[in-house]
Amino acid sequence: MPSNHSFKLILGSTYLSPLCHSLLYHGHVKSVRKAKTPTSSTHHGASRLPYCAEAFVVFSQDIPSQSLGFFDSKAATLDFTVAGHQLVIHHSKSLLTSDRKAGTTGAAIWRVTPLFANWITSPTNFLATSSLLSPSATVLELGAGVSGIVALTLGPRVGKYIATDQSYVLKLLRQNIAENLHTVFSQHRKSKNAKGSGKRNAKADDTAAAAAGAEDRITTMELDWETDSISHLPPVNLIISCDCVYNEALIEPLNSTCAAICKLQEDETKPTICLIAQQLRSPDVFEIWLKSFHEKFWAWQVPDKMLGEELREGSGFVVYLGVVR
Repeated sequence: MPSNHSFKLILGSTYLSPLCHSLLYHGHVKSVRKAKTPTSSTHHGASRLPYCAEAFVVFSQDIPSQSLGFFDSKAATLDFTVAGHQLVIHHSKSLLTSDRKAGTTGAAIWRVTPLFANWITSPTNFLATSSLLSPSATVLELGAGVSGIVALTLGPRVGKYIATDQSYVLKLLRQNIAENLHTVFSQHRKSKNAKGSGKRNAKADDTAAAAAGAEDRITTMELDWETDSISHLPPVNLIISCDCVYNEALIEPLNSTCAAICKLQEDETKPTICLIAQQLRSPDVFEIWLKSFHEKFWAWQVPDKMLGEELREGSGFVVYLGVVR
């Protein structure tokens, strides 16, 4: 477990310094001034809210009514345009409404997912501009669900993308990735070719060429936070979780799994980054999650200036970044 000294080294490194300082000084300080609540001190003189007050600030914003927050459709497929990609996503109403004892939330397509995918793949995203998410990066998604939207849009931009979820989700997840794979890789390649000056236009066989090796770059894996070991996983650069904070009983398994995967990265100067995007539903559940997350991670709420418009204050969504303690 990194010590306070180790965390100062991380903050001072060329790897995380610009990001952490920006989050410290433009994220929580803004929230403190708005809330006018007692604060606790943190590194480098920046102010931090106690987690209970922080939860109060987050839920003091105007939150639009979004029901449960998933796309409810009787159609067998849904069409999405995400990060410039035309995606046709299968979903199963029968699976979503089944009486599976362990729940069926993985069968839903959550509204935050395409919004997060648009933001994380933007060339102006802070992970891209600070070189924290490079073309050789390894990304792991927890609770990917059936859609595969983040995997399909971010996967072509990184070296390896691992989408994980429980076994009942994987069949449909794999189908959605497989059926959209050639499209997203060919579009990504054409986009890269268009940026080059004096380069020839993509040939008709670009789709096949772009998809070569694609199945190795975007993979799926069964991972149950409550029962499965993570010891077989490789070190990753980024962990993503979209709308997995909803059930109080799963908060500790989710955060513990995130922390355990982060600790697979042995180079403390290049720690794994954890991004948690979620819809704001229950203040009580959010506060329990926030307390647990702060106990395991150095944590920051990503401020509006670093987010896309659809994820900013008033959207009903929030994004947190963590570096394991």
